[in-house]
Amino acid sequence: MAQPAERMRVLVVDDEAPARQRLVDLLKKDPHVGAVLEAANGEAAVEIIGREALDLVFLDVQMPELDGLQVIETVGATAMPFTVFVTAYDQHAIRAFEANALDYLLKPFSDERWEAALARVKTRHDERDLGDFGRSVLQMLATRSGPSRYLDRLVVKASGTTRFIRTADIDWIDGAGVYVNLHVAGKELLYRSALNELAGNLDPLRFIRVHRSAIVNIDSILELQPISHGEFEIVLKDGHRARVSRTYRTQLEKRLGQSL
Repeated sequence: MAQPAERMRVLVVDDEAPARQRLVDLLKKDPHVGAVLEAANGEAAVEIIGREALDLVFLDVQMPELDGLQVIETVGATAMPFTVFVTAYDQHAIRAFEANALDYLLKPFSDERWEAALARVKTRHDERDLGDFGRSVLQMLATRSGPSRYLDRLVVKASGTTRFIRTADIDWIDGAGVYVNLHVAGKELLYRSALNELAGNLDPLRFIRVHRSAIVNIDSILELQPISHGEFEIVLKDGHRARVSRTYRTQLEKRLGQSL
């Protein structure tokens, strides 16, 4: 760790450029902060953390490919600089951070919340309690160790070939008779499973049922547009639109932790 008199070297990790830029701009205004580095994904973050002498990392939790917690698992909790987790409203993640006394910023955050978080970081940085931080992260990661009961790969067989599809890469799923169609990077793949059965095997922190015949990946949602009578239409990043029926609106609100 740098001496208190030295300015902190900070890394900002977020796959969304506007969110990353806001943190960079705020950090550059602080006289206690020196170099500010950026990473647009988890792989780049791992490389920079291994190469640079950093004092602090602002780490987005929800990222494609390698998410924030996977970055820490790859680097090693005890090898991580002091880290502030940045997350959208995720009750599960927040409970984990609070239970282990880890610092986090909740998107979208106010300037006052930012100032309070940075003041707390400076105090912990000056106290050099990086060892306590490493132990807290290890404790949190231990609670999610072991095999997940949710599928992280789907085996798709077609035309004599077998493909392994990462569930995280699926944008949305719709019913196709007794089977389902997986929509991945603009392509449609038939998967031999009933929609209800597959829904029960997908991580509810990532996937949400929005209609009796449609499931969407939360990370693929671009925006919500009101239609009428309490119904919404989801616009996905691939341009597809899916109606959120009143029946499933409550589940979506519960997952987001806020009203629509």
